[in-house]
Amino acid sequence: MQVFVVFLVAVVTAVAAASSFWKDPALEDPWQEWKGLHGKQYSEETESYRRMVWEDNWRFIEQHNQEHAAGKHSYKLGMNHFGDLTDQEFNKMNGFHPDPALRKLPVFNSTGSPVPPTSIDWRDKGYVTRVKDQGDTCESCWAFSATGALEGQLFKKTGRLVSLSEQDLVDCSKTYGNKGCNKGFMTKAFEYVKDNGIASEASYPYRAEDGTCNTNARKVTRCTRYTAVNQNERALQDAVASIGPVSVAIDTAHRSFKLYKSGIYYEPNCTRNANHAVLVVGYGDSDGKKFWILKNSYGKKWGEGGYIRLAKNKDNNCGVADHGVFPDV
Repeated sequence: MQVFVVFLVAVVTAVAAASSFWKDPALEDPWQEWKGLHGKQYSEETESYRRMVWEDNWRFIEQHNQEHAAGKHSYKLGMNHFGDLTDQEFNKMNGFHPDPALRKLPVFNSTGSPVPPTSIDWRDKGYVTRVKDQGDTCESCWAFSATGALEGQLFKKTGRLVSLSEQDLVDCSKTYGNKGCNKGFMTKAFEYVKDNGIASEASYPYRAEDGTCNTNARKVTRCTRYTAVNQNERALQDAVASIGPVSVAIDTAHRSFKLYKSGIYYEPNCTRNANHAVLVVGYGDSDGKKFWILKNSYGKKWGEGGYIRLAKNKDNNCGVADHGVFPDV
């Protein structure tokens, strides 16, 4: 028993020493300001650990931005509301599952004619609702990507921009193969909407948790069919230019994505193992550097007001062209 007590004291002392080591006095004011800005509150037991993670992310940001200033990166990082999350914790938020049936769908191919515009931004044309926030407790990015594509096509058809209900998809499309707050597919969401319709966000608000399907919510539109995009960036460009916003998925398992602030994101370590669904709302060019405009579901405090510009025509960076799909309404 005495040996165990000595061991326990040693462990507690080591943890305390590690915690104090990570508490850089020069970062005390930024830490307190960051907590206040994002409404972060911790117990005594967890604050030291979260401070340790936050300081590690802070140093990562500083080093990256110094390299950016030296011309080594095309984008900058910034401390955001994910600053107290480890990379492993952040990656648990990403809820996209590739759908094996995607390649069995009708496929949109690039025709090469007419020549697509050099740039397009569907936000400027009224197709895109405000940036939304899936929260950090529900792996529902697939639902936000799906509603974004449906919202764009509904506007194209009717001229009305209606924010559609992600919670409808989270609660009600499980019998179609989705798992609510535990990952899902845009294709299965579209199949559900094809059979059942989808409610507005106003009538079926988002709760960031699984719930019982509200069968009384009034549906505002249906999906008549959905189409996969051929797996290359030219086909994706043609689809975005001629159809509107397109649902896609990308690899986001990198700290640089978690802390992205601005610029054209190119991650050389990105793979084509997609884990997070987003919405392509356009594409463009900045000083000869081409990019996709992606609407995310992390809220406006992340990235460029909730958006990211992803490097375009750079070997399908992060697998952006691998899982494209769009609905008709």
